[in-house]
Amino acid sequence: MKATHLGIFVALALAQNAIGAEIPVTESVKSSGTLTIANGLDYAPFEFVDANGQPAGLDVDLAHEAAKLITAKLDLQRIPFASQIPSLAAGRVKVAWATFTVKEDRLKQVDFVTFLQSGTVAMVLPDKKDSISDAKSLCGKRVAVQTGSAADFTADKLSEDCAKSNLPKIDKVIYPEQKDTIQAVLTGRADARFDDSTAAGYYEQTSKGKLVVAPGVYDVLPLGVAVQKGDKASAEMMQAIFQELIANGKYKTVLDKYGMSLAAVKKSRIITSVDQIAE
Repeated sequence: MKATHLGIFVALALAQNAIGAEIPVTESVKSSGTLTIANGLDYAPFEFVDANGQPAGLDVDLAHEAAKLITAKLDLQRIPFASQIPSLAAGRVKVAWATFTVKEDRLKQVDFVTFLQSGTVAMVLPDKKDSISDAKSLCGKRVAVQTGSAADFTADKLSEDCAKSNLPKIDKVIYPEQKDTIQAVLTGRADARFDDSTAAGYYEQTSKGKLVVAPGVYDVLPLGVAVQKGDKASAEMMQAIFQELIANGKYKTVLDKYGMSLAAVKKSRIITSVDQIAE
């Protein structure tokens, strides 16, 4: 190998090592060689079980890229969405990777590392789309939501706005999983369902319009993975991982695969308090 070629090879190797060195891998990941995350696998396109019975989705793909980046094995613990924050508190996992909407009530229990942004939208049968034109047109409607989701809280907020305008409150119907809210609308047990705008758009596309997104986006907020309250080490590791995935193009590749480019962010943030949400 010529000296000039050797110099280029060494320079590239040093550059690659420098990138890896910038990620502050936690002691637990170093010692175990494993990145353990909680994931429900029940919320397409973020996380689901594919036709071959394997974990798939935007979150899962990004988690695999994250593990590769820090040379760790990915250990995906399937934990229901509503149980993930308690699992963090109990120390069962260090990272709950479920695309949480960053909300005030959740910040009392956990910290977040953001990697997407989105809002809540209403999904209805195609022939009902014209009847849902804005927030006020939802007043008095039966709206299906997943328990504990951001949509659950958005429904409460919009319902209060209805009451302030002397309109009937939203009749919120709570279900344990998103698939139940979809069936509720398809079978006429609900007039609409609330969901994250990215997931709703994905479902409209993949279902070939069985349900469509009605006009209006409510409560636009950052989305992120959750870590135990005060777990600075895990938060800094995840933020560095996301920034590197954004920088090296893997982030864009995964988002484009699932039609999520509109939800992309340029910078990952650690959010530990309410005043940081709107920064």
